[in-house]
Amino acid sequence: MSWNPTQNPECPLDSLDSIETLIIPRARDLGGFEVRRALPAPKRQMVGPFIFFDQMGPAEFLTGGGIDVRPHPHIGLATVTYLYKGEFHHRDSTGADQMVYPGEVNWMIAGNGVTHSERTSDEMRTRPGSLFGIQTWVALPEHAEDSDASFEHHGREALPFIDEGGKQVRLILGSAYGATAPVKTFTETFYADAVLAAGAKLPLPDNHEDRGVYVSEGSVTIAGDTFEAGRMMVFRPGDHITLTAGERGARLMVLGGETLNGPRYISWNFVASSQERIDAAKEAWRQGDWAHGRFQLPPGDDAEFIPLP
Repeated sequence: MSWNPTQNPECPLDSLDSIETLIIPRARDLGGFEVRRALPAPKRQMVGPFIFFDQMGPAEFLTGGGIDVRPHPHIGLATVTYLYKGEFHHRDSTGADQMVYPGEVNWMIAGNGVTHSERTSDEMRTRPGSLFGIQTWVALPEHAEDSDASFEHHGREALPFIDEGGKQVRLILGSAYGATAPVKTFTETFYADAVLAAGAKLPLPDNHEDRGVYVSEGSVTIAGDTFEAGRMMVFRPGDHITLTAGERGARLMVLGGETLNGPRYISWNFVASSQERIDAAKEAWRQGDWAHGRFQLPPGDDAEFIPLP
């Protein structure tokens, strides 16, 4: 997925005491496949280090159908693809060639430059399929922007999982609820998938500077206010927040962590602490020197690529 300023979500004015910012994603139809973007937003570029947040789907595909995100570049960020339904075939210029299934984590650190693709596998195209999940970018601190690209995959069994009191919480990144995920991060971070039964309560971690919640399914009530699916709420530092699932239950992504030392520049697929870094990356991609340049195409998926807009 790429960032485009015309897809910015809405941040309506409100007088809710329980939250700092309410974000309503703007839906975009990509030809039978809908994306809802919550970050970056006009009033909120990041939640902790999270600078990009897309809900992908839910979508249903006929036999032969699927998604083809052709090879494209990144700098200055780490990506995490997390699926509720379906699968993705990830390839990148580090040599990674990895399927990702629901509850698993593909974590790619772009650093100074990486190229990757995500596609529906050939095997899945032999039958009808579905896709539903969340894709996020985490902005890197300045000391990590020039690091080498790298890739990690962690299966469901490797991620901390809490199952109690009508709630199931899988920790994807960072530390929360007394657990720590195995994924390498550069700043204090937390990111978790929470499934709540009707009426179940989930307190937010209160030891993180920035905290947000995205409702993927169902609804939640916070201090008497109800928020349906497709809403992101960002909370004030230090407030003690507890969510209560609505009568249909809820599925949430909870996220946040330490704020970075300043805002980030973002353009197309690039994130950086300076415009000069963005401009240099654009020029390197425009030159297309895959053999000797800054970017290489993923092995096994190098027959095409997304050109610079």
